[in-house]
Amino acid sequence: MKLPSIKKLTESAASVIKRFPFEMLFALTGTIAGICYIELQYIRPAAESWSVRVLMMANLGLLLSLAATLYAGSKNLSGRNTLLLKLAAAVFAVALIVLINPYTREADRTRFFLLSLAFHLLVAFAAFTNRGHVQGFWQFNKALFLRFLTSVLYSVVLFGGISAAIGAMNFLFNFNFEWDCFAILWFCIVGLFNTLFFLAGVPDDLQALDADDSYPKGLKIFTQYVLIPLATLYVVILLAYETKILLQWNLPKGLVSNLILGYAVFGILSILLVYPIREREENKWIKTYARSFYFLMLPLLVLLFLAIGTRVFRYGITEDRYFLVVLAIWLLFITAYFLIAKKQNIKLIPISLCIITLLAVYGPQSAFTVSMYSQQHILVNCFKRMNAFKDDKLQPVDSMKVNHKEANKAVATLNYLITHHDMASITPYMPVGFSIDSKATNIKNPRFGKVMMYTRYDYRWDKLQRFKAYLHLSRFSGYEYGDIDEPVMISSYQFTPADDELLNVKGYDYVMMGNQFENDTLETRVGDMHISQRGKNNDSRTLSLNKEVMVFDIKAKVNELLKDEKTLAIHKDTANNTGFDKRYTMPQAVLNITQKSTHFEVMLNISSITFEVDKATKVDHINFVNGQYLIKVKK
Repeated sequence: MKLPSIKKLTESAASVIKRFPFEMLFALTGTIAGICYIELQYIRPAAESWSVRVLMMANLGLLLSLAATLYAGSKNLSGRNTLLLKLAAAVFAVALIVLINPYTREADRTRFFLLSLAFHLLVAFAAFTNRGHVQGFWQFNKALFLRFLTSVLYSVVLFGGISAAIGAMNFLFNFNFEWDCFAILWFCIVGLFNTLFFLAGVPDDLQALDADDSYPKGLKIFTQYVLIPLATLYVVILLAYETKILLQWNLPKGLVSNLILGYAVFGILSILLVYPIREREENKWIKTYARSFYFLMLPLLVLLFLAIGTRVFRYGITEDRYFLVVLAIWLLFITAYFLIAKKQNIKLIPISLCIITLLAVYGPQSAFTVSMYSQQHILVNCFKRMNAFKDDKLQPVDSMKVNHKEANKAVATLNYLITHHDMASITPYMPVGFSIDSKATNIKNPRFGKVMMYTRYDYRWDKLQRFKAYLHLSRFSGYEYGDIDEPVMISSYQFTPADDELLNVKGYDYVMMGNQFENDTLETRVGDMHISQRGKNNDSRTLSLNKEVMVFDIKAKVNELLKDEKTLAIHKDTANNTGFDKRYTMPQAVLNITQKSTHFEVMLNISSITFEVDKATKVDHINFVNGQYLIKVKK
């Protein structure tokens, strides 16, 4: 095989740049922004923020410019009109740098991904906006997909090879190329080489694609023996689960939404991949499979709407739930279309998905506006139930008397609104004249030895803490991990023995610390005694003495104490409750767990345990356990 000459490669690269000048300019801009981000990360947050915003703009500008180039080529526009169209696309992309700022609004990260998805879909059909040309549309996207896979493979191999060479220089010649060198290398390869190689494979003769009836045999094998079996497996599981729901009359679990969407993705993708050969005599099964797929989607869509609806009515709308609702409506539309329409056009799939994606980005119907209004409504209702909403403004609460669940829900909602939509989302509910001066504070960075400012997370966290303090909600943490999309009501607890009690070791031969964490295993030997300790996610402790195993079920012990409401009421510590929703100081004997074996009797003496309780007043998660083993050797 004859390798291409340097001249040939140079001419090929020049041809790509000539055909796609705006695209390559955006690729170069994005590469430079990526390098700046690597160098400025953790050092200069303001410059780091602008680097990320320019990188996002470059990604969107490249996609939008490519769509404009493809559209102009399909319409045979004049050179002047083509230039104007590309300039309009570039100006629009550059304008997005002002609108999108993920360092201020977490929601802008999602906006960027939505715009990127919409522009990817736009590239898929920009050259095929006229009626017909379905065969050319399929062949065009097949070419783009295969070229993308090839470019990724080449980029990964090139990066791996150069990285290995750099590593060898570090090892052999004591060079000091650090991690940022590899990150910069990756940005250069992905931003320039990968883009250049991919664009070189974009078909230029769009009319010839309509006459191209070639089909990769491997694609049919992959679809028939991988995608379709996977889709079938999904639908069997989901239909069985739906039957279980009908028999037991229970509400569906949230995870079922992801499974249904997974089935839809595998099914639609498999139908699209074999679309060109559906009319061939030997492939009649394709039409049968496609029709059965859409029929089976109908009961699953009912299940999907039911699963989404139960969470929307309970917890309101967030961006994630908004997307689930929109995808469910879109799937219903696509299913109805392919079941009813006689002349089916697969271009409808990317076109309709592109439109609804763009509608979700900005405007009163967007995911962010709808979810913000929904969570604002929940926040206001929380404060109304706590009698802390007056003259349409949030008021401070009595933190010692307020309902803990209501307060946690309010804090979780505040966290969501401030994190995703900044303070502007709760400004209408602030008292007149009240403001939060959250200027960035200089902090010493231990890694670089330089002064840095708050990161975007510190900035939002500071605002949240200040407003919580004003509302007297500082002692409430909200939902576990602050995840409002899977709300589980959590209360934090601590059990400790009375402060004035000493450890009574009378009757025992040994005392050993037992505060190992999580799943650690500790082994030791004392004389002829071999000792092994094991933990299991803080739920239990296992102690082995000369292979005699004793298990201390800490979670069961705590749940047992939680049921004893009289004991809890007696020993509740109301004077020192900071940091916990509920703190109890009780006699040591109440916290002890004793186990016996053939030759030993062991008591786990718990000196401190912190845990969290769910809405059913059962242990949700044990955070920390500290204590001692008191060991008695039987005579």
